[in-house]
Amino acid sequence: MSVELTGSTLLTGIFGDPVAHSASPAMHNAAYAKLGMDRVYVPFHVRAAQLPAALRAIPALGILGVNVTVPHKERVARLLKRQSAEARLLGAVNCVVSRRGELFGDNTDARGLAQDLASLDVAIKGQTAIVVGAGGGAAAAVLALHRLSARQIVMVNRTRQRALKLAQRFKSARIDVQDLDELNNPGLIGRAALVLNATSVGLKAEPFLPLAYEAARPDCFFYDLVYAAEPTGFLRPARERGLRTADGAGMLLHQGALAFELFNGVKAPIEAMRKALNARLGRE
Repeated sequence: MSVELTGSTLLTGIFGDPVAHSASPAMHNAAYAKLGMDRVYVPFHVRAAQLPAALRAIPALGILGVNVTVPHKERVARLLKRQSAEARLLGAVNCVVSRRGELFGDNTDARGLAQDLASLDVAIKGQTAIVVGAGGGAAAAVLALHRLSARQIVMVNRTRQRALKLAQRFKSARIDVQDLDELNNPGLIGRAALVLNATSVGLKAEPFLPLAYEAARPDCFFYDLVYAAEPTGFLRPARERGLRTADGAGMLLHQGALAFELFNGVKAPIEAMRKALNARLGRE
């Protein structure tokens, strides 16, 4: 899609390293085209050493706002003075908005995930949910599941201490921390309504960690925060057993729509963004 730039075109974008693979420009630019807005969304390849200067450039260049992706989310949270309570709770920022020359950080990941799970009719209320991992994605998942009224959240991670530290942030949620080998425990898997992967394990061709897929309930949902052209190593065995699955493309869509509204002050045309995302991922 060609974009005509003028002297009045306003800029938004995304900071990341790498960033060329990002599907966000396709979504946001499709939204601008749908709404007839003279704005453009640009990927900025920002390395770690450049990050403070890149943040300072946002108001200097009149950029309305930027998304932040790996590996910068946690560091941006440490660099910004003004940010939402949600960003502070998660310890990560995925949106930076310029407001009258001041930078404000927010995080739409948990809200985007909660919206996607709801749109998929994943029944979480009063149920047990398993989260694999203890990084930034896992934090967003825990917050989303707590908001969806999960009865119990079981965090499974290679480093137990890291998972315990993350669990301490969510004192109002019922969180149980287990070692990684518990994924192969039929008793644990068998009572879960959702198993969510918040790690990069299995992204490539290699199989996922040992997991008792055969013990999963027929209504158990397997969700991978990672999105890829082919089913990940985490999702593939679940699909082979006829279980419901989804990858993180829906979360990307919903968090992106929330970011669009933060940057532009108008409701996002989510179906136009969905169509552009699917085309970008080869899912038309």
